[in-house]
Amino acid sequence: MPFSDRLRCASALLLTVCAMTLSPSSSATTILFVGNSFTYGAGAPPVHDFRPHTVKDLNGTRIGGVPALFKAMTQQAGLHYAVSLETKGGAGLDFHYKHRHDTIVKPWDIVLLQGYSTLDQDAPGDPAKLIRYSGLLAQAFHQQNPRVDVRLSATWSRADQTWLAGGAWYGKPIHQMALDVRRGHDAAHAASRHISGVIPVGQAWNRAIASGVAAANPYRGIPAGQVNLWGEDAYHGSVHGYYLEALTIFGSVTGRDPRSLGAGDAVAREIGIDARTAAALQDIAAQQLAAEKVLEPALP
Repeated sequence: MPFSDRLRCASALLLTVCAMTLSPSSSATTILFVGNSFTYGAGAPPVHDFRPHTVKDLNGTRIGGVPALFKAMTQQAGLHYAVSLETKGGAGLDFHYKHRHDTIVKPWDIVLLQGYSTLDQDAPGDPAKLIRYSGLLAQAFHQQNPRVDVRLSATWSRADQTWLAGGAWYGKPIHQMALDVRRGHDAAHAASRHISGVIPVGQAWNRAIASGVAAANPYRGIPAGQVNLWGEDAYHGSVHGYYLEALTIFGSVTGRDPRSLGAGDAVAREIGIDARTAAALQDIAAQQLAAEKVLEPALP
């Protein structure tokens, strides 16, 4: 065979090998988590430090957090997501819009936005700031990719805000704060045609408490057979709380039943959750997602 023909054959083979090598990355669904300490797993080192090499931290702080839990769950399900996160403790979506705009506004396939835990740090329960800045961010992402799926993550009731005097929800049932937070997120969803839905993380927590899987008041101790969804500060999540958050996000985004991970889920085992509890929390997430009327799996 002439040298020129051999060269052409070698070049064709090289291109084929390169295509095979690069194709998994090019076919990945890109997803960005934007949030705060409830996203990066503050107060629960096994979650905060979970497999940071598997996700891309846009701030370079080498956090794994809930995004890395989600990534591991999708890998177990045989799905291919390229997961990135941009987080700032104590921040609402106004911070990310004003100070991280150029870092985060890219042509992602899916974006999950998590706002401040009380809706507004200065005015607890007021959704106005969430509505404004979630809409602005969703519009910016839409301009980058008209097919982007932007979702809001509605978080949980804080025990410190409910059970302690001076808390914004003091004197109300433990489930009420999560319902108020969800209501604010629903208003933000309704106000923007670029937001596709709300992920009911806080309501999954409510369901875990109502069903007796999780304790309602960590200040009174944790009854036998129940878990504490909150961390030591009764504010952030525990490994159980963040695991339930990740399960709810996993089921919402992928459309897969969280129970498909099984009681022997390697993610749960790695962060210190036993098989019985993992199965119970998976069931809670599945029930909550089944109760949602509109939310559909995200499509790339």
